[in-house]
Amino acid sequence: MHWWYLFAGIIFEVMGTLCIKQTSITNSYYWAGAVLIFYIISFSLVGLAVKKIDIGTAYAIWAGFGTVAITLLGWLIFKELMSTQKFIAILLIVMGTVMLKLGHA
Repeated sequence: MHWWYLFAGIIFEVMGTLCIKQTSITNSYYWAGAVLIFYIISFSLVGLAVKKIDIGTAYAIWAGFGTVAITLLGWLIFKELMSTQKFIAILLIVMGTVMLKLGHA
C-alpha cells in the first residue's frame, strides 16, 4: 500500500509542476492555487509512504520519476526540446530508481 501512496504522490507532484508552468504562462491565480493544493497532497502522500519505505529510497524515486515525467510532458505538451542528452539522462534516472527499488526488496 505504501508504494501506491508514493506513486500517487508522484502523480500529484507532476500535476503541481505542470501547474507551475501554466501559472508562468497565464499569470492566473487559479493555477497558483492548484500548485499549492497538488503539492500539499503530494507531500502528504509521500509522508504516508515513508512510514514503510526508506526515506532515501522514497525521495529518490519520487524525485527521479517526477523529473522523468515532467521532462517527457514538457516535450509532449509544451513542445520543449528533447535532445539525445536528455533522453540518455532519462534512461539513467529510470535505471537508478529501479536499482534503488530492487535494493529495497
